[in-house]
Amino acid sequence: MNALEEAFRRSMRALTSAVCIISTASEGRNFGMTATSVTSVSMTPPSLLACINKMASLHDPLIRSTRFYVNLLHAYQSDLARAFSGKRPGGRFAIGKWNFDVDCLPCLVGAQANVLCDVDQFHHYGSHTIVIGRVRAVMACDSINPLLYQDGKYAVCGVEAANPVLRLTDVLLS
Repeated sequence: MNALEEAFRRSMRALTSAVCIISTASEGRNFGMTATSVTSVSMTPPSLLACINKMASLHDPLIRSTRFYVNLLHAYQSDLARAFSGKRPGGRFAIGKWNFDVDCLPCLVGAQANVLCDVDQFHHYGSHTIVIGRVRAVMACDSINPLLYQDGKYAVCGVEAANPVLRLTDVLLS
């Protein structure tokens, strides 16, 4: 790794991200991985993107399957994040409770949100593929308490910022 790549890697450790498990099925097998590079793209049409390393066991099955779930983890689900981020004896899906939809895709029970997507587009860039998913269905719970990833560690959200952001209306009314 050259100096620029190392500096970039260090800088990205300061970027806090929500933790998800991306899951799919292909040829009768389940595939999943922990992901932090997931974000919304558009509300019209509803869509999101996920960046998947081309070497990940999920990569090729996801492209073949053309459908996947983004399972947004609760703060207390770090055990699932760890299980899906490396090799696990007995399989990744041995931990957690999973339901299977009509297409036999695994969907995590108890996730903060489950977002079902069709692969709409994908773009290869460097070591990753940027997968754009068109949202087909969403299940979400009311409480918001995501598992976060920052500086190489799992974290939870604390209280709101001590210094609230100054709103434009506050300035205009002063």
